[in-house]
Amino acid sequence: MNLKDFIRSIPDYPKKGILFRDITTLIKDEKAFSETINQIIERSKKLEFNKIAAIESRGFVFASAVSYILKKPFIMLRKKNKLPSEVHSVDFELEYGTATIEVHKDSINKNDSVLVIDDLIATGGTAEAAAKLVEISGGKVSGFVFVINLFDLNGSDNLEKKGYIVENLIEFPGH
Repeated sequence: MNLKDFIRSIPDYPKKGILFRDITTLIKDEKAFSETINQIIERSKKLEFNKIAAIESRGFVFASAVSYILKKPFIMLRKKNKLPSEVHSVDFELEYGTATIEVHKDSINKNDSVLVIDDLIATGGTAEAAAKLVEISGGKVSGFVFVINLFDLNGSDNLEKKGYIVENLIEFPGH
């Protein structure tokens, strides 16, 4: 099954000049969604981890299913002011602004090894912030798995240059 066939491309969204890669068409198809989860699990077999983290919000869709199947704790890396308890925060640059992601201070323990899952990697800013959150919490990033890699925006390459293991299921140009 070619998962690319299930990704809808929407021009000029969320702003002019961006070609948005829409995963809703992939997750609404039960066979494509199931295959996506199976491929994420297959790619993660070479990694050692005891927790799974995902970046808000589309990463939650994939990571929660993987967490359930692998029977591993699921950690939510959320946008600013979405978590009710004490948090670690990391500010980062986006292609079109700045943002903050947070994690509860009690979610990741010293020496935890964390697999980070998200739907898409572009420039890698959000993924780098996720790695920083794991690390300031005392954990180690065992690797990243992304459903989509916008290869010409170099996010995966940048993470690999920093020593992280990166797996991608599908690749598209970033436009």
